[in-house]
Amino acid sequence: MYKIFHKADYLELNSLKDKSKAKIHLNQGASMQELTLNNHELIKDMHPLTYDNTYASSILFPFANRIKDGRYNFEGKTYQFDVNEKELNNALHGLVYNKIFELISQETCEEFASVTLIYNEVKTTLGFPYTYSIKLDYILTQSGLELNVEIKNTGAKTFPFNIGWHPYFLSSNLYDSHIDFSSNKKIVLDERNITTGVNDFEKNGNFEILDKFLDDCFVLNSSEVTFYTPKYTFRLTPSEQNSFLQLYTPPHKNTIAIEPTTGVSDSFNNGIGLKTLQPNETYTINWNLKINDN
Repeated sequence: MYKIFHKADYLELNSLKDKSKAKIHLNQGASMQELTLNNHELIKDMHPLTYDNTYASSILFPFANRIKDGRYNFEGKTYQFDVNEKELNNALHGLVYNKIFELISQETCEEFASVTLIYNEVKTTLGFPYTYSIKLDYILTQSGLELNVEIKNTGAKTFPFNIGWHPYFLSSNLYDSHIDFSSNKKIVLDERNITTGVNDFEKNGNFEILDKFLDDCFVLNSSEVTFYTPKYTFRLTPSEQNSFLQLYTPPHKNTIAIEPTTGVSDSFNNGIGLKTLQPNETYTINWNLKINDN
């Protein structure tokens, strides 16, 4: 039987004997900062790195990655986000990573535990003068995690957006791990990690990590991504067909960020993956993660 424990600032979802468990921080954008599936630890605390620096497992909305100088033009008007990546003068990872989410429903049974969380933005800013709600469903099973996201435009004006998820995954040996995905295009980034173009890149199968430093973005031909480690393998499948894969190796041993996104850096300016949401319209996306023992 699965159980859900309520703590001061977070929730814990647990299966019998803790074979599978998840820890979701309500006060940090409802980010899931710990995940164990079938006795394999996939996501753990990034100490000594802090959430303010890693954005670990945060939901990236209304934009993933960066916006150059925090400035963009939409429908003939120029807007200015706060610049929170000050050393490169970019706006980074959207607006909800530090918001407080509310638990609105939960369910437990023999097969799973699920929680539904919501954040309602009722205040507008100069950089994003729109209101919206973002609802998250986390569903934990012994061998998988499902994350459903629903965005609703609650205002009177159409707004631009893209969305991503920023989880860091743990391997017992990252050098001997690899990622399987299909892509024939790679995003070109400048020294500020801003998109400047798209290059041909042929990869259909194993992408070896070895000792590479990665901060790279790929255009996916198929949304499915598989991560192979010495102890486990997981398959991550977004519901969005036209999607991108961001890979990043932080200064944290045997850890890699495998980030599914619907847009690229500076998409508010270059339009790559940019979407719009009309008043009262709803957008949904699902990320499904399944694990196998090796």
